[in-house]
Parts: sequence; structure tokens; C-alpha cells
Amino acid sequence: MKAKLLFLLAALLLTANSQAQPITAGSHTRVETTYGPIEGYQDGDIFCFKGIRYAKAERFMPPTAPDHFTELRQCKVYGPQAPQGESLRWNGRNSQTDYGFGNQFVIEPMDEKECLVLNVWTPSISDKRQRPVFVWIHGGGYSGGSGHDLPCYEGRALAQAGDIVVVNLNHRLNILGYSDLTGLGGKYAQSVNLGQQDIVKALEWVRDNISRFGGNPDEVTIGGQSGGGGKVSTLLAMPSAKGLFKRAIVQSGSTLRQAEPEQTRAFGAALAEQLGQPANDQADFSKFTYEELNAAVRELGRKGIRGSGGPVVDGTILPQHPFSPASPVSKDVPMLIGTDFNEFTFDISKDMTWAEAEAAVKQRMGDRAQAFIDAFRKAYPKAEPKEMTYVDTGFRAGAVQQAKAKSAQGGAPAYLYLFTWKPESNALGASHGMELPFMLHNVSLQREMTGASATAYKFEELISNIWLAFIKTGNPNVKGLPKWEPYNEQTGVTMILDNTCEPRQHHDRELMSLSRSIW
Repeated sequence: MKAKLLFLLAALLLTANSQAQPITAGSHTRVETTYGPIEGYQDGDIFCFKGIRYAKAERFMPPTAPDHFTELRQCKVYGPQAPQGESLRWNGRNSQTDYGFGNQFVIEPMDEKECLVLNVWTPSISDKRQRPVFVWIHGGGYSGGSGHDLPCYEGRALAQAGDIVVVNLNHRLNILGYSDLTGLGGKYAQSVNLGQQDIVKALEWVRDNISRFGGNPDEVTIGGQSGGGGKVSTLLAMPSAKGLFKRAIVQSGSTLRQAEPEQTRAFGAALAEQLGQPANDQADFSKFTYEELNAAVRELGRKGIRGSGGPVVDGTILPQHPFSPASPVSKDVPMLIGTDFNEFTFDISKDMTWAEAEAAVKQRMGDRAQAFIDAFRKAYPKAEPKEMTYVDTGFRAGAVQQAKAKSAQGGAPAYLYLFTWKPESNALGASHGMELPFMLHNVSLQREMTGASATAYKFEELISNIWLAFIKTGNPNVKGLPKWEPYNEQTGVTMILDNTCEPRQHHDRELMSLSRSIW
């Protein structure tokens, strides 16, 4: 209880100190949802609602609608995050980037039963307008993270800048959200893709309630980065999600295929046996603590038995691999797809000569090195030598393949980007997640990551405008940007996002063909 009170106090202080505007609450910040009345607060021009329950679920069970209530509920601080390993939650670092940029002011409590919550930021709850809605799905793979894992996830600034409604959410993770127990049968016959089922429930809540928060349920865009991009990719192939969103954004998380039940169902039986349960429909995991479940998973890992750790093509909830080929479920959904130039690079501060960079590549790539060097210099003739040793090819290759699969459908377009902007004040380069503060219009909340230079703030305006244009129209073209054509196999257009933006056609095709995935 003491830890939770400290969390609530810290959350209020962080919110209050983040904006030099008055915060008010009362009858003017109340909304009657389909489940009962809630009260948020008004932060300057934006109404904020946090920790709204969108579903409930018993352990390893599909989510259901939340309980109805009549007593006013206070929704002014973030709700609990899903249970996850301590190293993924807080250790001077964070689950999303591992850069140490985590929210150093708030340590969110974990709660298995109370983690199905979402947050809403909106310019108005009373003007009868219906604004575009952006639903942001956090990263952290399928095992960690939350809707407030990074300071820049705060939706207030983007809601204000774009006159839109912003939503983000928590859902079940790791063993609780992505175990396949369907092979046991009985009450666990539908225990698969539970984290994805949670997200669908959140989108259903948005459909049924967002008009009460000034949003248009027919103009919903979903987006996510890293693991969030994987979740978005998967939602695009889930029949239960069809019609719950109109557009989709995948950032550094393009996912073509997921695990198959032949690989995952055996894990459920092994888990039951490890915990002393019958490996059939009589198994019961409800009496074990989360720690005991994790201990069993670790022991199975030592025996070489592992689950998928993510979604499964179970044939019902996820009938097919998301983009192998692209699912007909989302044929009419426009997509914005992209990656960062460096991705998982943590220090690019050391300068290199071309000879040093080439030596490093030859050591790593052997007889393929010279072809790689030639292809890199052709693709990026203005790059510094050290960049050749840090260029990402794994995430980029996945994004190109996803855009190619989407284009091959002949339906809605896919726009492909490569984020190459690098901060002036640190050694991260255009690394994994670097675009987040910019597209969420929160450079001010992630100053240590972006450098908070005048250049960074100017770039923030361009990038957030690109994302807002896509959220509103399905087309990312904005003033100040060269014409951006949708991706197709013939032209292969990728928009380079940097201080100077440039559309390029198949510029790194040879590099991609020579590169080995970073995984």
C-alpha cells in the first residue's frame, strides 16, 4: 500500500510539473462511459483520463467486458502495469530501449488483475465534435513495458498539437499474455494470444466510448513501435480486430510471421507437468503465484523447452501469418511503415577512418565483406565511415518486405520511411526508438535522449505533422516534405526522414540482399 501511495503522489507531481498550466477537476471533467461515471482532470486545454478499466480477465482466460458501476471513479493517475520481470521494469533502465531513458519519477506498481487499463487525452469532452483517434501500443517486445514506460508516451502534447484524441493502454504480457495452453483443452481451450485479445478489447472500448471523449470511432489509427509494431502487425491479420481501426503505423516492428501451434502447444503440457498438474483438461494454474509460474518457465528453459513468447497462428484468433502474404483482413487499411538507421546501436561516438571501418566489416563478414562495403557506399555515399559498422539491416529488411507484401495486395497503400536523424549531444545515433519523442511531440519530455536543441524542436514539428497527417487522412504528405509516393516493387520509394528529407528509390536494395539479419 505504501508503494502504491508513493506511486500516486509521484505521478501527480510529474503531471503537475510537466506543464506550466493550471490543473482542475470536478463536474466539468466527468464522463459517463458505457460502464459507469469517471472523473479525470483538465491540464490546461487538454482533458486527461488515466487508469480506465477497459476489460477484466481471470488468469489465462480471454478478456471480457469490465463490470458496470454506478459510483463515480477517479481516473487521474496511471493504472498498474502488467506483471513483468524486474529487469524489464526498473533497474536504472527501461524495457523499451534499455538506454536509461525510463521514467525516473514514477515506478508503476504491477497487478495481474488490475492491469487492463487505458488512458485518454482529448481537447474536449463537451463540444460535440468527433476528432480522429490515435491508439498507441507500447513496445518492450511481448514481455515488458506499459503505456507510460517512457516519458514521451504521455499523450497530452500530441492531442493538443493535432486536435486529436490520444489513447494508450496496458495489456497482459509474457507468460500471462502470450502462452499457448490450447493443447490442454478444457477451460484453457481458448488460452492463446491473450495479450492480443486484450488489445482488441481495448479497441472495442474505444469504439463504444470514444465519442463521449470527443473522438470519432470511425477514424481510429493504431500505432506501435518495436514490440508494439509487432502487435500492430498481428492485429492487421486478426478477424476480431477488423473494423476497429482505419489506419495502422508500424515503427521498427514489422512482423511477417508468427509462431505455429506445432511449436507452442507442447509448452503448455510441459508447464503443467513442471508445476505438478495433469497435462490435460484437468490442469489448473490459478493457485500459483506469478513468481512460481516464472520459476517453472525458467526451469523448462534450462531443459530446452520454450514457448513462443509471442503471438501464435492458432487458426482462429490469428488464422494466418500477418504478412506472409498480407492478410485480407486489413487489405483496405493504409499503413505507415519504417525503421531507424542504426536501431540497436548504443555508442557511435568513436570516429573511424574508412580503412578502420572496412577492417571491422571484414572481420565480421569474411568473404562477403567487400561486396557489403561497396553496396553500403553506393547506398549512402555521404555517410561517415563508422556508420557502415552500425547500419541496421535486420529491421529495415523486415519493413521493406512488409511494405512489399502490403503493396502486392492491390488495396490500401503503404508508405515506407527510414529515420536517419541523429542527436547532436549524445552517441546514440538514429537508434531504436529515436523517433518516438518526435512523432509524439514530446521532445521536451525526453530531453536527455534528443538533446533538446533548436534543431530537435524544429524537427519535432515536421515529424509530428507527418504522423498527424497520416492519422487524419492515411496520407503522410505535409508541407515542407518532398512528394512521398506509396511503396511498390517497381519504384521502391523510401522517404529519408532527417533535417533534409529525401525520397529514394531502392537505394539500398543491394545492401539488403547482402546483409544478414541482426537477429
